[in-house]
Amino acid sequence: MGEQVVAYFWEREDAEQVAGQLDAVVRRDRFQGEDDDEDHPWMVLVPGGVDLAVVEPLVTQYDGWLDAGDAGAPPSVEPPPLPTAPKRLKKG
Repeated sequence: MGEQVVAYFWEREDAEQVAGQLDAVVRRDRFQGEDDDEDHPWMVLVPGGVDLAVVEPLVTQYDGWLDAGDAGAPPSVEPPPLPTAPKRLKKG
């Protein structure tokens, strides 16, 4: 696992507990469109060297969730070429 993992928690205490066990950093994060500061989750930035087998049980224990990031994204496929002329629906 080379990239940094991000875990989210609604409670600051939960985020600090997990961060303390993983030597991670706690920050406040905003979701798009949220104005109320109380609705923002706490973000734990887990270093890239930590094994997911250690992170996932801790996140589950404290009712958090991991940011999927690009891990679940399908591999990029080149789109088909665009037509060079308009498509005719009727012959004539």
